[in-house]
Amino acid sequence: MVVPLWAWAAVLGVILVMLAIDLFAHRRAHVVGVREAAAWSAVWVALGLGFGAIVWWAWGSEFAAQYFAGYVIEKSLAVDNVFVFAIIFGYFAVPREYQHRVLFYGVLGALVFRAVFIAAGSVLIASFAWILYVFGAFLVATGVRMAVHRNETIDPDRSVVLRLFRKVIPTTEEYHGQKFLVRQAGRWVATPLLAVLVLVEVTDIVFAVDSIPAIFAITQQPFLVFTSNAFAILGLRAMYFLLADLMHRFIYLKLGLALVLVWVGIKMLLLDLYKIPTWFSLAVVALLLAVAVTASWIRTRTTPATPAAASADSLAGAEPDTVTTEPAQTGAAAAETAPSSPTGLSTRD
Repeated sequence: MVVPLWAWAAVLGVILVMLAIDLFAHRRAHVVGVREAAAWSAVWVALGLGFGAIVWWAWGSEFAAQYFAGYVIEKSLAVDNVFVFAIIFGYFAVPREYQHRVLFYGVLGALVFRAVFIAAGSVLIASFAWILYVFGAFLVATGVRMAVHRNETIDPDRSVVLRLFRKVIPTTEEYHGQKFLVRQAGRWVATPLLAVLVLVEVTDIVFAVDSIPAIFAITQQPFLVFTSNAFAILGLRAMYFLLADLMHRFIYLKLGLALVLVWVGIKMLLLDLYKIPTWFSLAVVALLLAVAVTASWIRTRTTPATPAAASADSLAGAEPDTVTTEPAQTGAAAAETAPSSPTGLSTRD
């Protein structure tokens, strides 16, 4: 697959323009409703699918299939990010009108870090072909671990990053609008919103450790790996606001995601023995996710609606009858009352 420099420049240009439009549309703090989130989700999905059509037209159906498979995998794994974002926002009691700003800069940072990871992964694969087997084994192990620990809760206060942040950076106890930094008593101090942004960014970096190898299991083309990641991540903000009040119903989704990771890991391990067709692999991924979502929806059809700042148990995949809701806290009060959990930030541990 030969990709000219102008194609890379065009993709980056489209991403920057769309980010600028999104930032302008949300320049004023407001609560993003379901209707607005659905509209933006449709825009981002249309953009991702439209780019896939361009890949099909320019490079053929096989590369288009690789792009779509990578896009679907990254889009599905992004739901796991949404679960953790909701817990972080609930833990810090972030007003809903400020959440989009955090997610915007979180996505911007995610694009940069993932571009670095993809470049590093491409160099490793080009230099050491056997690294693909390491990626494959890692994905299988991650999938098994996710399935075994799918009902564990998370505790942001046990994050090493958060403890270090609180120790090193002076932070206010109250929010100051959408500001990340404010000047008090002649010095700059962070607001809780900056701590939230740091945790969101670190969470995405942790999740990229398995989502990037998962897409390398589908294609080793850097252009397709990056674009499938980028167009899937661009819709992460809208996805969060669209699913925030429904996440308690996806109780089997983590199991489905675990099986997806195991499947793509096996596909990577079998590269030299049998090359599984890309379209077949995409069909398996879609089937696993469809079964997980359908089973979740049926199992929770009588479960009452849950707010976006629901308890960690409901967001981490606990059964509906074990859900409890507690008021969110920030600062020192949250640090004293936060429940203990061995899982830290990542729900994939």
